[in-house]
Amino acid sequence: MKGNYSENKKMLSILGKHLTGFKKESILTPCFMVLEVSMEMIIPLMMASIVDKGVNAGNMNHIFKMGFCMVLVAIAALYGGVMGGRCSAKASSGLAKNIRSAMYDNIQTFSFANIDKFSTAGLITRMTTDINNVQNAYQMILRNTVHAIISVISAISVVLIINAKLAKVYIGAAIVLIVIMAVILPKSKKYFSCVFPKYDELNESIKENITAIRVVKSFVREDYEKERFSKANNGLYKMFVKAESLFALGNPVMRAVMYVSIMIISWVGAKMVVNSELTTGELMSTFTYCMNILMSLLTLSAIVATLTMSVVSAKRIAEVLDEKTTLKNTQNPVMEIKDGSICFENVSFKYHEGANDRVLKDINLKINAGETIGIIGATGSSKSTLANVITRIYDVTEGSVKIGGVDVRDYDLEVLRNEVTVVLQQNVLFTGTILDNLRWGNKEATEEECIRVCEIACADDFIRSFEDGYHTYLERGGVNLSGGQKQRICIARALLKNPKILIMDDSTSAVDTATDAKIRKALKDNHSLGIEGNRNHEATYIIIAQRISSVMSADRIIVMEDGAVNGFGTHEELLASNEIYKEIYELQTGGGGDFDERSDD
Repeated sequence: MKGNYSENKKMLSILGKHLTGFKKESILTPCFMVLEVSMEMIIPLMMASIVDKGVNAGNMNHIFKMGFCMVLVAIAALYGGVMGGRCSAKASSGLAKNIRSAMYDNIQTFSFANIDKFSTAGLITRMTTDINNVQNAYQMILRNTVHAIISVISAISVVLIINAKLAKVYIGAAIVLIVIMAVILPKSKKYFSCVFPKYDELNESIKENITAIRVVKSFVREDYEKERFSKANNGLYKMFVKAESLFALGNPVMRAVMYVSIMIISWVGAKMVVNSELTTGELMSTFTYCMNILMSLLTLSAIVATLTMSVVSAKRIAEVLDEKTTLKNTQNPVMEIKDGSICFENVSFKYHEGANDRVLKDINLKINAGETIGIIGATGSSKSTLANVITRIYDVTEGSVKIGGVDVRDYDLEVLRNEVTVVLQQNVLFTGTILDNLRWGNKEATEEECIRVCEIACADDFIRSFEDGYHTYLERGGVNLSGGQKQRICIARALLKNPKILIMDDSTSAVDTATDAKIRKALKDNHSLGIEGNRNHEATYIIIAQRISSVMSADRIIVMEDGAVNGFGTHEELLASNEIYKEIYELQTGGGGDFDERSDD
């Protein structure tokens, strides 16, 4: 219990920080609710006065006077309700906006390890469904909850003043309803805690299906995807049914308590009127307060259901906001990389601390600045992981990776990522023109500079074939380009950064061997040239590939096997001494070439 209290306190502290700019509305909303409830409590007393002193006494003057006052009170209640609703909407929407921005900003700092912890679908659920739940809950707390609690307390207080005997009935009913809610709450919370992982599974299914819709259709897998979605959807449905059924069971019980209370008040109240212990007007107002109290308690039970679910959402949001990236700058980070030399010293790596198997094992390598290094190996041999620890996408578990003689963990992350650029096999292009996408590499680049790097990447010819050339508009993800065209634009985009180290992770896999050779030759010819012909350093190129033709002309080649370096040397040295490299070479070249010579355009 103590653990839950401290956990909830921490959660509220984390979320409370994001009320900045909306504290005024958060304070004003309960104030307006107090005004609305106060006016609502006065109206039944005025009605009782009209009946007792107006209708029964035949005093029309009193009826008109009290009627006019009731109109004024009703207007005040309306004003309180409208303003309370407006302020609560602004406060809850503002809180959601601030939390959403804070979550997004924090996610941008996450390493791959952080993202793996939550999953992409899980983060999307937390930024959408969970934030909406918290927004709705906060609005209900400020408005409905305050209104209901004040209504119950005020109504019971007024009835105590009118007749203490009848007030006991209300108090008894309130206690019964509170006990029912106390029994339902813990059980329903258990089910709601299981709901949101189901949401994550559903979102994962939707995201994967929509992203890969072309593949799904080309393999006629619609039925399989429908079944997969239905399974996730039904799992969510069943969990919600279990949670909501508890509240559905409690609702008729609460209504039964309410109707029994009305019957008791009717019986006792009627006898008191006959015995002149209570006036007719007072009995009428008591009925009004009775309905007010019991309806407020029913409202509170519905609020409890929403809040129970929202507490789970709030905890999930707080987890993301409180998450600290596993990759951090040192206190005084190095702000300049001297050159593109790379040194691996006894490097080992595991994706998770508790994992038994190492993905990289005792890597020791020295790469000189300006060298072109090829990396080849079977699928799953950790070629890409070797590149990931250079750019600090992941930090090594043991040993160190040094660039320019300095441990990569000692560099400022932004400096490191600007000087070590990666071109992936599956690259992403964004909605906008080709020029817009190229300038992700350098937002200040001129059109001439963009054209120059596209010439190096063998992208200029096909770009000029488009009607709008470099101003051609790309759809989301560059779907109106072929795979090879996207890869070449991404290579050009990386070259615009003018990095000291360029890592090409199977980034020419979608182009034919002829174009691949042209790109490698162009990179070699421009090895010491900047985009304006005055680069003051030689870039180190690391080419990760499955094709032997992509790496055989490199200065040296790394052969990876099961996370370890099996061989490191020139093409000729490895052919003579490394069985794995020799086998790959013979398999790919023995049939007269590993790819045809046609362009993919």
